[in-house]
Formats: sequence, structure tokens, C-alpha cells
Amino acid sequence: MSQTSPQPVTAAIVGPGNIGTDLLVKLRRSASIDVRYVVGVVESDGLARAREFGVDASAEGIDWLLRQDPLPQIVFEATSAAAHVANAPRYAEADIQAVDLTPAHLGPMVSPPVNGAEHLDSPNVSMITCGGQATIPIVHAVSRITPVPYAEIVASVASRGAGPGTRANIDEFTETTARAVEEVGGAVRGKAIIVLNPVEPPMIMRDTVFCAIGAEADRDAITASVHEMVAEVQQYVPGYTLRAEPQFDEPQQSWDGNARVGVFLEVKGNADYLPAYAGNLDIMTAAAARVGELMANRTKENAA
Repeated sequence: MSQTSPQPVTAAIVGPGNIGTDLLVKLRRSASIDVRYVVGVVESDGLARAREFGVDASAEGIDWLLRQDPLPQIVFEATSAAAHVANAPRYAEADIQAVDLTPAHLGPMVSPPVNGAEHLDSPNVSMITCGGQATIPIVHAVSRITPVPYAEIVASVASRGAGPGTRANIDEFTETTARAVEEVGGAVRGKAIIVLNPVEPPMIMRDTVFCAIGAEADRDAITASVHEMVAEVQQYVPGYTLRAEPQFDEPQQSWDGNARVGVFLEVKGNADYLPAYAGNLDIMTAAAARVGELMANRTKENAA
């Protein structure tokens, strides 16, 4: 029986913006990961805050990072898709695992409670999207009980919580999330919709999941599976809650004779660095931290 080394795995965060800083606050609570470095390309408030935490921080980019001794064992990339495409081969050459929070999607798409344990040895994993992190676990909770020929998710987030990157890549968001609803969630066909709501004060993230199911599907088993999955996500996103019990609709001809289950979620952020209404960003950094911890524990087990 292997024993896990008590020494934490070393890590770096590349991209000291809001996402990177929120991730740093979360990872400072981890017993498995020691964030040694934070890297940007210009001096910024994020680098200054990292230094206040006692973390080595530099505006000289990954050229500086790859000169450090020791090198990080894991890097969290919170930059842009273009930057990650350029950086990923250099991480791989240096034998550094990458957890990608950008839309680059070079590695397998990961949702921690669904397939987080399947890609712990992958050199590069992709954190899908915020809407996917919130809803794909529910699609999977249904599909592990009964076939899901179609799943549709609607992610509603505060407009203030959607930065320029999200707005510039809104089409990629819907396409990637829909693909992940199928490939990770288990639906035969998936569709994703995002709503940027400008209401003031800003709304907390809300998500709706509709899954087509057979007329004879075991509804009690589906409800139990959904509750079990919500509890799993709450282990790393405490503000992830059901707004109501799963609701079932009877079969309709317009749904190809299928019945339907609707699941309604709220994601309140942990307010580590970002505001509590930004649950869409919080669930991304929380999921990345979760996957990083799983990778770190695997690394320590292999080294023991």
C-alpha cells in the first residue's frame, strides 16, 4: 500500500489577473500544493498581491519561470488561448503538467466529479467552461441512471462577471460547452446557451439543465443521483445548490416521445478574491484547484 508524501507539490500560476489571483487565494489553503511562482508579462496588481503573500512573482513571462530552480511540477494557465497554445509545448518539454483555464482546449476536457480521476497523468487538461463546470455534473448524474438522447443547458451570469475574454469568445463558449455536454456529460446530443444579465445589483449565477429521458426512466433514482452529485460538487464549491427538487415532465410527441427532467441550480461564489455574485468565475477556479490537488496527490503517491 502506497503512502502519500507529506511534501506539497510545487506549482506556478501564469496569468496574474482576477482569475489567477482568485486561484492563488484558493490554493494557499491547499495542503497538497505549494504555489511558488506567479508570472505575468507586465507589472500588475496581481503580481504585487502575490509578492505580499510571499510568492516569487515576475513580469518576465515564462522565460523567467523556466529558469527557476526548482521548476514547478504543475502550472495553472490563466492567460489566453493564444498564450497557452504557445506555452504548452514548453511546459511539456520541461515535464510540467498544465491545468488550462483558457479556451485553448489542447488537452482532455475535465469536470472534477465526472472524469477528474481519469486524466491525472495527462500533461495538459482543459477546464471546459464555467457553464460546463456547473451543469455537466448534472447531465452526468442523469446519464449514469438512464440514457439521455438530448440535454440542454442554460447558464445565466451577471454581465459584470463576464470579462472581455468571455464576450469575445461567446460562440466558442457555447460550442465547447455543447460538445462537453455530450463527450463528458454523456448526452447523445447537447446544446448550450449563455445569458449575460445586466441586472443591478448583479445576479448570482443560475443554471438550468434539461435532459430528455425515456418514459419509463426511474425518477427516484435520477433524483437521488442528482442530489449525490450536488453534494460532490459542494465539496469544492460550497455555494453550489439546488434551487428546487428535480422536476419531471411527462412524454410529449414534440420531444420524440421522451419525458424530461429539469434541474435548477445556483452558484454563489466563495468571495475569496472575486465578488460572491461571480459564481461563474469561482466555479472555474475551484474546479481547477480541485483537479490540481488530484494531480498533486497522484504525483506524491508515485514518488512515495
